[in-house]
Amino acid sequence: MHIERLQLTNFRNYIELEFDVPHGISIFQGDNAQGKTNLLEAICFMATTRLSRSVPDKELINWDMMQQKIPFSRLSASINRSDREVLLEIVLQPRSAQYQSSSFPIPIQKHIRVNGVARRAFDLVGQLNMVMFSPRDIDLIGGEPALRRRHLDITNSQVDPQYLRKLQRYNKVLGQRNHLLRQIAMHHGHPDELVFWDNELVQLGAWIVFQRQQTIASISELSKPIHDQLSGGKEVLALHYQPNLESATSNLASLDDIEQAFNEELTAAREKELIRGQTSVGPHRDELRFLINNVDMGTYGSRGQQRTTALSIKLAEAKFMLTQTEEPPVLLLDDVLSELDRERREHILEAVSSYQQVLMTTTDLDRFPSDFLAQAERFEVKNGAIHPGDS
Repeated sequence: MHIERLQLTNFRNYIELEFDVPHGISIFQGDNAQGKTNLLEAICFMATTRLSRSVPDKELINWDMMQQKIPFSRLSASINRSDREVLLEIVLQPRSAQYQSSSFPIPIQKHIRVNGVARRAFDLVGQLNMVMFSPRDIDLIGGEPALRRRHLDITNSQVDPQYLRKLQRYNKVLGQRNHLLRQIAMHHGHPDELVFWDNELVQLGAWIVFQRQQTIASISELSKPIHDQLSGGKEVLALHYQPNLESATSNLASLDDIEQAFNEELTAAREKELIRGQTSVGPHRDELRFLINNVDMGTYGSRGQQRTTALSIKLAEAKFMLTQTEEPPVLLLDDVLSELDRERREHILEAVSSYQQVLMTTTDLDRFPSDFLAQAERFEVKNGAIHPGDS
């Protein structure tokens, strides 16, 4: 799998870009705030309809364009898969014509097309598989649990079209159930009305937990040899998925086991949930921990350990996607070599060299060995434009 052509209009600082993306390794060099990260995030957005970090969609539209009468941003990518070619397009526009005068945030509407046909987000996700690493990914290790859940959901959605559909349905059911809990607390509803939503929540939630469990088990195994190499054999990495179920310490090996545990705990928590007006059990409260030599990196890891852990996880995810889809994902590596010593840089560069398409950014080409530079396409990024680099 690889991107043949990328077109951006009014996306961040790219006013107009038409770029034929090379196969193999491409290095994009430039000073800060020139558009290197924006280029990679455009591809991330094309693949998942989200960025690698949580950013309002309004901020994706070029600032000057937001002052115009009809602001918009357009992203388009031609994708070459092993079995077909795909054209993806996303157009972003404010929903309201009063966006300029409004003092409230204006929601942005996404118009999605796949091969020229209007589609929903879950029809686009999985057409282009990618793994992106950025310096902010240390927050994945030590940040809020919501970041880890979001990241896991994005990974699963790229390899399984059902996952995103069921996740979206779960979130809708969760919202309806929370609303009903509040209505019942105000004596505007009856507890018996919860039965339908409980059944829906359990079926969907248990399926999501089961899929997450399987994914983390695979990524954990794939990450061990990668991290062993990056750490010089000094550290053993393990991923621990923790479903928000008290019985998670027991064996939840099957979907039926998870459904039973989920149903029992949801029933037991009902009185407390009616008081709080909020669902307290389910995958929306799950946790994922990263352990090195049995030490939790989120709590006790140094910045260097957290960064190396994040790198190991991302490289393991790329292998996981390949095994699940038989398509190598596109690797997006934003300033990946900073804060790494020479030996770890060499291990990273060796690991990514086998992929069909790798896009890397840097402020300093001196971080790359001369033999690696010789096999890569080089570009300069300046003021939202991409120019051929010096060979």
